[in-house]
Amino acid sequence: MARRNLNDLLAFVTVAREGSFTKAAGTLGVTPSALSQAIRGLEERLEIRLLTRTTRSVAPTSAGERLMNAIGHRFDEIEAELDALTELRDKPAGTVRITCGDNVLHTVLLPKLTPLLRTYPDIKLEFDMNYGFRDIVADRFDAGVRMGNTIDNDMVAIPIGPPLQMAVVASPDYFAAHPIPKTPADLTAHLCINQRMPTSGGLYVWDFEKRGQKVNVRVDGPLIFNTAPPQVDAALAGLGIALLPEDELMQHIESDRLVRVMQDWCPPFAGYHLYYPSKRQPSPAFSLVVKALRWSGERAG
Repeated sequence: MARRNLNDLLAFVTVAREGSFTKAAGTLGVTPSALSQAIRGLEERLEIRLLTRTTRSVAPTSAGERLMNAIGHRFDEIEAELDALTELRDKPAGTVRITCGDNVLHTVLLPKLTPLLRTYPDIKLEFDMNYGFRDIVADRFDAGVRMGNTIDNDMVAIPIGPPLQMAVVASPDYFAAHPIPKTPADLTAHLCINQRMPTSGGLYVWDFEKRGQKVNVRVDGPLIFNTAPPQVDAALAGLGIALLPEDELMQHIESDRLVRVMQDWCPPFAGYHLYYPSKRQPSPAFSLVVKALRWSGERAG
C-alpha cells in the first residue's frame, strides 16, 4: 500500500507540474486514464480535491498547492541522489535538460558538448528551444542559457562564451537607398525590424550607450518577429535595419551580405552564461556538462 501511495503522489506531482494528464502520462510512461484513476484514488483516500480539472487545463487546488510545496522538491532530491549514484559506475550517465535559443545551441553548446557525448555515451542531452524566460526550477530543467546581464541573483551563472556586442545591420541594397544612420536618433527615420519580447509581450526598445550616455529608441517598421532568425532573413532581404547580438550576424557581416553601422554606440556586455539553481546537488553528468561548457577566456573562433 505504501508503494502505491508513493506512486500516486508522484503521479499527482507530475500532473500538477505539467498542467495536463496527457503530458504527465507521456512523462511517466503510462496512459492518461491510468493516471486519472491514480489521482482519483489518492483524492478519495485523502478525502480532499487536489486538482481542478477543466476541458483545457489542470491546476492544483489550494490543498494541492500545499501538498506540492511539501513533497514536490523531495522527488527532485530523490532524483538528484539517484543521478549521483552514477559516480559508482564506470561512466557517468543520465539526462541533462537545458533550455536555450537555437543560435547559441548551434554556435556554442553543440560544438562544445559533442566531444563529451562521444566520451560518455550514457549521457543524454535534451534541449528546449525557447526565447522566453523559463522558470527552470518549475519546468524541471537542469540549466538554461541567457545573456549574463539577464540572470537572477539566486542562480549560479558561469560564462560559456566571450563578451558580445549588439550589432546594427542592414543589407548593402538597403543602405544604397537610405542614408547610413550615425546616431540612435537617426534610426527613427528608417525602416527597422522589430522584436516582440516573449515574456513581457511588448516591443523591444533599442538601447545604446556611448561614453556613458545611454539612449533608448522606439523604432518603427513593417515587420515584427518574436525570434531572431527571421529578423536576420529580413535584413538580408533588404527589408530594414536589424539590431541583434553580433554572433547572430557575424557570418553575414564578414561575407559583406550585411553592413554593420553605429558600432561605437554598442558597448560590450556579458555574453552567454549557463545558469542553474544554487541549491541543487549536481549529478556527475551535469558537472561534466558544466566543465565542458565553461569559457576560460580564450578568443572565440
